[in-house]
Amino acid sequence: MNLNFKNKKTLVRVDFNVPLDTDFKITDDTRIRAALPTIKHILNEGGAVILMSHLGRPQKKINEDGTVNTKAFTLNHIIKHLNKLLRIKVQFCPETVGPQASKMAKSLKSGEILLLENTRFQKEESAGDKAFAKQLAALADFYVNDAFGTAHRAHASTTVVAQFFKKDNKSFGFLMQKEIENAEKVLNNPERPLTAIIGGAKVSDKILLLERLIDFADNLIIGGGMAYTFLKAQGGLVGNSLVEEDKLKLANRLLAKAKKKGVKIYLPKDSVIADKFDAKANKETKYSKRIRKGWMGLDIGKKAQKEFSVVILNSKTILWNGPMGVFEMKPFANGTKAIARAVAKATSKGAFSLVGGGDSVAAVNQMGLAEKVSYVSTGGGAMLEFLEGKELPGIAAIR
Repeated sequence: MNLNFKNKKTLVRVDFNVPLDTDFKITDDTRIRAALPTIKHILNEGGAVILMSHLGRPQKKINEDGTVNTKAFTLNHIIKHLNKLLRIKVQFCPETVGPQASKMAKSLKSGEILLLENTRFQKEESAGDKAFAKQLAALADFYVNDAFGTAHRAHASTTVVAQFFKKDNKSFGFLMQKEIENAEKVLNNPERPLTAIIGGAKVSDKILLLERLIDFADNLIIGGGMAYTFLKAQGGLVGNSLVEEDKLKLANRLLAKAKKKGVKIYLPKDSVIADKFDAKANKETKYSKRIRKGWMGLDIGKKAQKEFSVVILNSKTILWNGPMGVFEMKPFANGTKAIARAVAKATSKGAFSLVGGGDSVAAVNQMGLAEKVSYVSTGGGAMLEFLEGKELPGIAAIR
């Protein structure tokens, strides 16, 4: 971020898409905190900051009269907390572009901050509309993209806006730089052995990632609901566990490809099974390939936890994306927690660990282990696509 911000206005795309409770109070401010170093740097350099972000998907929850649901999705919910974190009074503009936004941006002085209203209140945002992007660009001298979580979207505020700034007038923020650098540590010349831990419900969500990982990982640990598609493909009896029947052939092809490449694939030997998808269900532990009808695997068992942990502790580079079980239900969260502890322990022994993806990030945060792993990514979908080898529009627009 080697721009001269002094006496200049900088339009900063941040990712303030944070979870809110029913009273519109922030329940996790990780993404806001992650953007603070960039904001503070611009202010310290004598610049003014114009922040823009989306919050939720308001266009998908339009009011009956066809208007946007401003009450639920306004960024005004964030102002109070932002003031507290920055210890500066942040000005709020009730529109994203328009006469008021132009007026407030124009009168903004060095050291001041303005937060624009939710970019997704405008349908032009998701459409990547040029005229809308041009209006945003007209508010400032510089453009800084610090929203890695939306870098995979070719939206007006994340990608299109960059074309209205000269090459020397746009940059990544510190968060974007860190996200890219840490992902590239895994992708380019990682220290070996490299172990990738992939969880989550469906194989179909992570086909491209699995294909790519088989090309460069040494070990591939597969947990979560997606493991049962692989276990059934191997001839296992998985009862009522989540299985994508149309992906059984693909699972066998991936297993064969891994064997050919010398990549070791680890599937859970045992599972915590339940007679229904419910935290209060009857549960027991059984071999993953011997689950009887009417029962389903909802977490990895003790044997799997132990085997996976040994592999992780013998690794030099670790990538973790996705939970090992139904993490949101307490009785089925132990497998994910065991993996979090193993990743933290391996990191303390000198391994590099990158954690990305909702529930794996939630696990390290809940257990107070975020500081014990090398890097926790703020972008689930964006990190996934970056690791799949895709060029992200938000990154390409700056580069």
